[in-house]
Amino acid sequence: MDAIARTFLDDSRAFLKEYRAKIEDCLGQLTDDQIWHRPNEASNSIGNLMLHLAGSSRQWAVETIGGNPTGRDRQSEFDRRDRLPTSVLRAELHAAMEEVDRVLAALPPESLLETRRRRDYECTVLWCVYHIVEHFSMHTGQILSMTKERIGELAPSART
Repeated sequence: MDAIARTFLDDSRAFLKEYRAKIEDCLGQLTDDQIWHRPNEASNSIGNLMLHLAGSSRQWAVETIGGNPTGRDRQSEFDRRDRLPTSVLRAELHAAMEEVDRVLAALPPESLLETRRRRDYECTVLWCVYHIVEHFSMHTGQILSMTKERIGELAPSART
């Protein structure tokens, strides 16, 4: 069972690295205006989604799994209207995902079935890891779609 658990953790880490690379490829094709564009007030910009991915991933891995408070203010990720430079967005996402990767790399396989408390409910570490990956995947898809909408065809490195 340890081999299956370790493969799950290693594959989860690989998916997160792949998704982050796709987002970074999108950033390389966009202007700051395109990154922070909102089609309407009910929609998020790519910049907001990146802040949200950094905050959410860090909270689930570092805080929920690792037990170290992050001080996350989720709503501020979506409320932000002043534009951070692309370099700052990249650095924030990179730093958050390095923290997440360190937590996942250090997890003993047997810990996947342990429970953690998040707000007012409990979930397994496995559920937390799965959520980090699926949530990151969902928003990566949105960012890819938003990028394609803004510029047309994606760079080959951002596809598939």
